[in-house]
Amino acid sequence: MMLHLPASRSPLRLGTVPEEAAARHPGTPLTLDHDMDAAPEAGRELTTAELADLVDDMAARLWVAGVRAGEHVALYKSHNFDIYVLACAASRLGAVPALLSPALDGTTVAALLARLERPHLITDAGKLADELSGIDTAGTTSTVIVPGGDVPGAVSLAGLAGSPRRAPVMLDGNHPALMTHTSGTTGVPKLVVHTALSLRGRYRPQERLVRLIRRRETYAVHVSFVHSRMYMALAVMLEHGMPIVVIEHGEPEKVGPLFARTRPGIIETHPNSFVEWEELANHPLRPLANVKYFSGTFDAIHPPTIHRLLSASQRRKPLFFQFYGQSECGPLVARWYTQKNAHKANGRCLGYPLPGMTHVRVVPRDGHRPSKSTPGFIEVLTDGRAVNYYAEEARYQEELSGEWWRTGDVGYRDRLGRVHVLDRAVDVIPNVDSTLEVEDTLLGRLDELLELVLIPGPDQEPLPVVCTKGNVPLDLARWRTAVVDFPALADPVQLPLSELPRTATMKVQRIELARRLRERLEHAG
Repeated sequence: MMLHLPASRSPLRLGTVPEEAAARHPGTPLTLDHDMDAAPEAGRELTTAELADLVDDMAARLWVAGVRAGEHVALYKSHNFDIYVLACAASRLGAVPALLSPALDGTTVAALLARLERPHLITDAGKLADELSGIDTAGTTSTVIVPGGDVPGAVSLAGLAGSPRRAPVMLDGNHPALMTHTSGTTGVPKLVVHTALSLRGRYRPQERLVRLIRRRETYAVHVSFVHSRMYMALAVMLEHGMPIVVIEHGEPEKVGPLFARTRPGIIETHPNSFVEWEELANHPLRPLANVKYFSGTFDAIHPPTIHRLLSASQRRKPLFFQFYGQSECGPLVARWYTQKNAHKANGRCLGYPLPGMTHVRVVPRDGHRPSKSTPGFIEVLTDGRAVNYYAEEARYQEELSGEWWRTGDVGYRDRLGRVHVLDRAVDVIPNVDSTLEVEDTLLGRLDELLELVLIPGPDQEPLPVVCTKGNVPLDLARWRTAVVDFPALADPVQLPLSELPRTATMKVQRIELARRLRERLEHAG
């Protein structure tokens, strides 16, 4: 049977999103918890109109700095909301922003700059003095641009204030519009190429959901500024005139007072931040009391965490929306939880494909019909799919089967058509049906755990890595009781939460974690 999806016909141009939103909702507030490096004078309280003017202003400065339509602009700087502003400004000129995580090391950044073929580089003095100190930026970039200050060999945006404004450049919807990158757990990350049409494809399901929200709610977001999710989220919320709170500092002791002051009705963040924010459920300021909708889009979140967060809301029938997706495709599958069902939910059941927007199939991995015990490869069909890996088309084509995209996850669909994701294909451990299911179960049994990650040990045995609240030593008696029905598990290794290696979207890098622990054990031996 041939499946067809309605193609996105209206390009989503990031460079004009703030301007178009300001035409409808000029006074909608935007609150930041930090100053922007590129525009400290803008402060932390803006309106949509002021955001649009700032993007226009920065586009004018980038033009004078030499940025032109069709050129690549790599953004590699300290994590800050000005990354969003500068990426939109580059897009407004018809250039292609390439968002590089501040967590990348200098060697990796150098490899990506070489792949981008002498892009303009927006960075800062800190990165130039540290990660990029041994890199020949003059030889690998066309221009080095910094927010301000006097940096030898770099153009300062602060010195270009007052540059003449320019009309936005409207490129064809199939032209590259944005590049993000994969986590790079097995080498140099791949650069994921999005067009204005593919961005519209991943925008549609999110916009359709927000359209169902009947009243104006403040939206608080703590998401990486180099992930496409930030750009889609703000595009949707700005268009609908929702007040926005942008969070850079996600520590609970800082988020609690901020939420108590701004009283968000919608919050979205990475799974690990939701885990850390569980303690806000008992905060005396009740910062989660007004939350009607929680949204998780990066990775499955353990049901106990969902239950605790929902229980902190004092709104009538709060909901936790869980989306399954990936960087190359955007949201693919969704479900929601309530206060009544979250505590008993199956965390591996991620819901249904988005009607009319995504299709999902599961193909056999070893000749057997996909099931819980013999999971298959999950493949998807969506018009939000990125169009290529820049300068690595062969690697992109490897993941395609016709129009179907292989996600890299394994799972199955149940008799109701719901999608169950059991593991990443590269994370499968022998004799374990689902590492993620074991993690869900044990986190539900042991309240003292902040995180639990099951990885292959030196002999491929399932090795639990645990992080406790307050780094309190794990009670081994309670642990043994909790794992009685998982006899294959090795003895746990306890680490502080901060020592878990993570991607730009804060997912635990399991392969890297396993490598580090192997090295530690080898040195200890």
